[in-house]
Amino acid sequence: MLQYALEAKNLSFRYSHNSPFILKNINLKLRKGEITGIVGLSGSGKSTLIQILNGVIPKRVTGFLDGSVYLNGVDIADMELSYLARKIGTIFQDPDCQILFPCTEDEMAFGPENLCYEPYAIIERINSTAKMLAIEPLRYRNPNTVSGGEKQIIALASVLTLNVGIMIFDESMSFIDDRGKELIKNAILKLKKQGKSILMVEHDLSNLEVADHIFLLKNGTLEPFKGVIE
Repeated sequence: MLQYALEAKNLSFRYSHNSPFILKNINLKLRKGEITGIVGLSGSGKSTLIQILNGVIPKRVTGFLDGSVYLNGVDIADMELSYLARKIGTIFQDPDCQILFPCTEDEMAFGPENLCYEPYAIIERINSTAKMLAIEPLRYRNPNTVSGGEKQIIALASVLTLNVGIMIFDESMSFIDDRGKELIKNAILKLKKQGKSILMVEHDLSNLEVADHIFLLKNGTLEPFKGVIE
């Protein structure tokens, strides 16, 4: 039986008994070494779906959720968020929401330090991540002094030092220029070569040119994308 890195089965969600369903019977499979894209208009439920996939719903945000999410074949319902954070990384559209420190290296060290990694292991993670993303020149820079695309790469690096196997990009190219978008796309392609499972969620279809598969989220349902967003 084929085991997926992350799989959503029959997901339906609404925030209260009296509210309409935001998601209706969603099924999604993320494979290792593949890039899956989801496109949808604002308000279509993209962010809600991400919060279910990474465990924030229903662990931190309450609502009425049906269906299940499986991480490497195991239901995440009983997994702690701290554990899921080591497996699933999420990059948001605004890097300022994720960046806390005035030095890139400190930013990259923050996650592993919180999870009590040994100092030598933290340095190894920083070194390997900086090399993979080619951000050695940014290592001692203040993230607030770099371009939007470089800042987003730093946010990505801070997640990758946790050595997660699944990456979710939540409209991460919304606030950056064309050069910044190329930086992010190139980084995503490198992650694919490493065997990471990647989900890109976007409202701009042009940002999904690197995706292997694209789905359309519309009216709460998820279907293979056929080339038209209405």
